[in-house]
Amino acid sequence: MKTYILLLLMSLALHSAYSQTNSNAHYQRGYYKKNGAYVHGYMKTNPNSTNKDNYSTKSNTNPYTGDKGYRAKDYSSDAKNYGKGKTIFKGSNGGEYYLNKYNHKIYVPKR
Repeated sequence: MKTYILLLLMSLALHSAYSQTNSNAHYQRGYYKKNGAYVHGYMKTNPNSTNKDNYSTKSNTNPYTGDKGYRAKDYSSDAKNYGKGKTIFKGSNGGEYYLNKYNHKIYVPKR
């Protein structure tokens, strides 16, 4: 029994070490984009100073949808490839972004 409990605790510790998502989340109501497309409501993490705990960041999973994260973590080697060949702009709050072909801001992870 002790071995079982020890194994369970170790697996929980490993899981939490590799997939730390922000436990503070809120519901984003559905809305219409400028082009008329409707975006259904969804759960998203509350803003903070990092993207490492966001549902959309690599190695994280959205607990509401099961979707795996796809964005590079801040200061990771993958973050250096975001916006490659694009002009990088700095926003008023310090975030960096580039403009995609639709002239939409695409924020890049911190490098």
